[in-house]
Amino acid sequence: MADRLAEQMSIQTGRRPAAGEARSWERSLPALRADLVSAGLEDVEMLIEYQLPLTSKRADVVLAGKHPTSGQPSYVVVELKQWSAAESFEGSDTLVSVEQYGRRAVTHPALQVADYCDYLSSFTVMLAEQPHSLAGVAYLHNATDLGVADLLAMPRTKDGAVFTGQRRGAFVEYLRSLLAPGESGADAADALLRSKIAPSKQLLTVAAEEVQHREQFVLLDEQRDAYEHVMHAVERARRANTKTAVVVSGGPGSGKSVIALSVMGELSRQGRSVMHATGSRSFTMTLRKVAGRRAPRVQKLFTYFNSFMSAEPNDLDCLILDEAHRIRETSVSRYTRKELRTAGRPQIHELLAAAKVPVFLLDEHQVVRPGEMGTVEDIEAHAGGLGLRVEHINLNDQFRCGGSEVYVEWVLRLLGLKPGGPIEWKGDDGFSVSVADTPQELEHMLATRQGDGYSARMAAGYCWPWSDPRPDGSLVDDVEIDGWSHPWNLRGDRSVGGAPPAALWASDPAGFGQVGCVYTAQGFEYDHAGVIIGPDFVWRDGRWCTVRDANKDPDFRNRTKVSDQQFDRLVRNVYKVLLTRGMESVTVYSTDPQTRDFLRRLIP
Repeated sequence: MADRLAEQMSIQTGRRPAAGEARSWERSLPALRADLVSAGLEDVEMLIEYQLPLTSKRADVVLAGKHPTSGQPSYVVVELKQWSAAESFEGSDTLVSVEQYGRRAVTHPALQVADYCDYLSSFTVMLAEQPHSLAGVAYLHNATDLGVADLLAMPRTKDGAVFTGQRRGAFVEYLRSLLAPGESGADAADALLRSKIAPSKQLLTVAAEEVQHREQFVLLDEQRDAYEHVMHAVERARRANTKTAVVVSGGPGSGKSVIALSVMGELSRQGRSVMHATGSRSFTMTLRKVAGRRAPRVQKLFTYFNSFMSAEPNDLDCLILDEAHRIRETSVSRYTRKELRTAGRPQIHELLAAAKVPVFLLDEHQVVRPGEMGTVEDIEAHAGGLGLRVEHINLNDQFRCGGSEVYVEWVLRLLGLKPGGPIEWKGDDGFSVSVADTPQELEHMLATRQGDGYSARMAAGYCWPWSDPRPDGSLVDDVEIDGWSHPWNLRGDRSVGGAPPAALWASDPAGFGQVGCVYTAQGFEYDHAGVIIGPDFVWRDGRWCTVRDANKDPDFRNRTKVSDQQFDRLVRNVYKVLLTRGMESVTVYSTDPQTRDFLRRLIP
């Protein structure tokens, strides 16, 4: 059975299971099957490794059948644990310690499966219309009550029941209360698999509500772990007067900003002093505009990394540092007042000092400017030098790119950011990749998507000059390719000629008429992405070549500050950011014919 499951996983996801994953199938699924047989539920359908919509997260099993009372479709999400022992982590109600995981704490399994149910109800139309048809249970089939006594103390809910192997009889009765014996679950399973998936809630369109009502976002697995770690660190700092730096790293769309706003909303409700900072003007301004739409004073909670030069040490309970890969070497600029020009003080030190719990959320592959130094290694080194405890949570790629782990992996290998070299795009049901032969074709494909009610944007490498608007308010068509031309997005905070300000290019429908660059696209997402690879990145003789003279970014001009090796890495990161903005598809166009031919061979 495990071999057949491994084969299907390889066919459907493009990857083989890890050894631990295969072991869990061999040990846990037979235990669940035996209990279903004991309950008389031989005809219930088992959906194994059920992928949650628009994510790469999977529930161990979803049981599908008919409800014994109503006769309607009934579903039970089952999270299978092989644990024989587990206990509360440092007295936490939400985090647990398991011996085989070492020091890493994980979310209570009842909360984990309840989150899965909540998420499924939010994104699967059929379940949203029938919320009472879904239940969740964590089954610790190897455990006795004594071995997991702390976990059983949590009150049972419909979406978060917990049973041990010792309570097998109660588990069987629980299944019978939700699934009718002798009834086939095939139709119910088919209905769930065919159900329409509602669009995900975009971060910036609900940020205002999120600050006050965290429940609009559902946190899954590592996201939930990160959230609980931060909350636990803040509570520990209050009780024991300790200080902890938390680093949350993850790829595009892995939920870092969702975690940031979730923490912010909850700590605000608790009366804790908390602020949110980024190194991105576009990102901060957009959060201010959306989160402060109904309550302008909320805007003050969103600021910049260089705002803490004069902050009192530990003045805040928590400082959330979103897009922390954009941390600079120093906060000093030509506008900095003389009394604040502390010689040689790194910006990381200012941020570490400002709060009892500084939280760094970052993607190391999104360092796209010289002088940016927000890596896990940098933060751990500086924190260690100050004698601070550091906790690192690594997220999996989940929400962006339709939850396609396959696509993110493909991009990293394509750009040489991960070993193995470029490979052919084999396809993924959740995400579409294509190549355009002309910029006109690229624009037409995106315009069609935009016309259908989706969000679509075109972005490019910084390979063309960037002019200010003309005196009459019209924009200059700087991006010129073989008779086709369009303007860059605006650089300022003011709308000009019908184009939105830079901060709103990615979220305002009027942004479709301009070409975005990495500095306005970074941190945002849209349904369909168009990417123009400029002449600064071309494929020659079996490898990528970066062409420095073809790049127009002012930050890259000084060869003494940016070596050719640094330039090469930064350009690859730029295109990695641009290629991972789309939620459902990406269409790529290269200005270089040889590079286009190479992409065509990779993308049938």
